Amino acid sequence: MLIRWQGVAFLLLGALSGCGNGDTLESFGGPTMGSTYSIKYVRHAGLPAPDEVRFQVEQILADMDRQMSTYRSDSDIERFNALPANNCQAMPASILELVRVGEQLSVQSDGSYDLTVEPLLNLWGFGPQARGETVPTAEALADARKRVGHQHLRIEGDRLCKNVAVEVDFNSIAAGYAVDTIATRLEAMGIRGYLVEATGELKASGKKPDGSSWRIALEEPRDDQKVAERIIAVDGFGLSTSGDYRNYFEQGGKRYSHAFDARTGAPVSHTLASVTVIHPSALMADGLSTLLLILGPERGWDYAEKHDIGAFFVIRADTGFVTRTSHAFERLSAGKTE
Repeated sequence: MLIRWQGVAFLLLGALSGCGNGDTLESFGGPTMGSTYSIKYVRHAGLPAPDEVRFQVEQILADMDRQMSTYRSDSDIERFNALPANNCQAMPASILELVRVGEQLSVQSDGSYDLTVEPLLNLWGFGPQARGETVPTAEALADARKRVGHQHLRIEGDRLCKNVAVEVDFNSIAAGYAVDTIATRLEAMGIRGYLVEATGELKASGKKPDGSSWRIALEEPRDDQKVAERIIAVDGFGLSTSGDYRNYFEQGGKRYSHAFDARTGAPVSHTLASVTVIHPSALMADGLSTLLLILGPERGWDYAEKHDIGAFFVIRADTGFVTRTSHAFERLSAGKTE
């Protein structure tokens, strides 16, 4: 199974109901990626039976598990990760697509975001091969950093190659990719109104049977209770939140987050508690929310404004939390696309 390392930070609002035109709101879900998924969609005459829709969705999730899971040794990516330096392996198109997205985000963040941080995750206690949460020695950290860096990967035709024994981890973008893939499959089956969610990443399109919008509450980053920071209507966009408030440990009075800056090899240390990104692609929303969390409240804000990214920042302050939104977030959450 894939294990997510981002916090779920959305509350789905609105009752499941039908309306007088005969349309109904179908829903189903289950376990995936170490968490859960849920599908809600508007069914009308002529659409496939709910069992067929569920079969198609779960086939996509099963395929992703076989290809991308870092928790099963027979997955495509784990077989690649086990290879020594200077080797190549044929890969499905989905993996090559995610590697290219990872390269794009790595370049745009000057190397802060990187898909090859698994040795660091394991070393600090957050990865699939972790042996306890602990602050590593300088020597161990230096050794792990030798095996980190997107520049050590290359694509040759349908093969993924490496010149150093790097290990690829898709957990920062896999769920967004799954959401986009499921949404595309639903649309191919004639479904126009839907809300797809996997491990907290989501995409919504169309309207509910009563004509109302899919409404999403952005959750305040708290462990003790769920509090809505803001409620937005979503149509045709993906949403992703990354936060440091549900996966961390403390040692010597210092807090260590699961979010890593690949340039330093250490967890980030800043006041940004969470960031939500709205984007036409759930995949890009997923990756960008991680990237902005790594960059922090100042660098992340500048990046979002420079690249016209819809981002909602929740920042720790002495009195609690303060929020800040990019201009693109205000525009997109209001339903404006220009």
